[in-house]
Amino acid sequence: MAYDPYANLNTLSSRPRSHVGRFVLMFLGVLLAGASIVAAAGYFMFISAPSSISNYPASLPVSTGDSLEKISIEAESLGIVRSKAAFQTMMFLLGGDTKIQAGTYVFDTPVSVVDVALKVARGDRDITSLKITIPEGYTRQEMASLFSSKLKKFDSTLFLSSTKDKEGYLFPETYFFLEDTTTAQVVEALTSQFEKETKNMDLKGKSLREIIIMASIIEKEAKGDDDRKIISGILWKRLSMNMALQVDATFKYILGKESSELTVSDLKTDSPYNTYTHRGLPPGPISNPGIESIMAALEPTTSSYLYYLHDGKGNVYFAKNFEEHKQNKAKYLK
Repeated sequence: MAYDPYANLNTLSSRPRSHVGRFVLMFLGVLLAGASIVAAAGYFMFISAPSSISNYPASLPVSTGDSLEKISIEAESLGIVRSKAAFQTMMFLLGGDTKIQAGTYVFDTPVSVVDVALKVARGDRDITSLKITIPEGYTRQEMASLFSSKLKKFDSTLFLSSTKDKEGYLFPETYFFLEDTTTAQVVEALTSQFEKETKNMDLKGKSLREIIIMASIIEKEAKGDDDRKIISGILWKRLSMNMALQVDATFKYILGKESSELTVSDLKTDSPYNTYTHRGLPPGPISNPGIESIMAALEPTTSSYLYYLHDGKGNVYFAKNFEEHKQNKAKYLK
């Protein structure tokens, strides 16, 4: 038998190759199993829709300023997505976390988190937000009429009953409301904004009630920013002199009449809001004043004037005494 010098080498080298092969096969098996698990988890979290349909159709409301975290928590709690983390991940991938649009996103049937994120990121809203501006000086009744014309679920009767003690404390501002905003949510928004605007105000030794009542009068009596603080100073001076305020604006509140429509008998109307027959401030605000009038009530301009009037064009004329005031009336109120 011939001697083969490479026989032992071939035998020895074959053993490690078999071990390496088994290791590679095991590694590939584990890798494939892991990939399968990841794929299955990914499909479950991102591709498949939630199985429950008991809460559908489902609506995801998004208000202006809502964070992605808040929206994600809401979507998960409503069962629209299985995982808020998966929803946030998709929103980041789609770039929608920086341009979320307010509105209500409606889902008739369960859809994947990808589809949910796509809808929100694109702003594909079913119920949009509305820009509603409340003019300074609006009363509760005027607000009720405005909201009734804009919001589907708004109830004027409920609004007026819910705010019967809130005249003056409903802040006039530009708001963004969803079309299906409820009456209670409107009241909450208006009162919360008022509290925010007045929270840290220096009341100069007066009560908030006094400031708001005066501001509500100034809102109706002044015709522009230039005369607010001077009129405020005149009215506070009258109060300090125990003089009747004698403002016509309160008659708009109790009779619905403008100053030019008032008669002599109107000025004798029996009402605590009649500032001709009752000294001091009226019992409550006559409108919902804006921030400029509130600040005018807080920071009146001191002057030598005691009377004022506006002509038909809105120009204001001041007088130091009643004689000058009569002259202004004769000259400018023709």
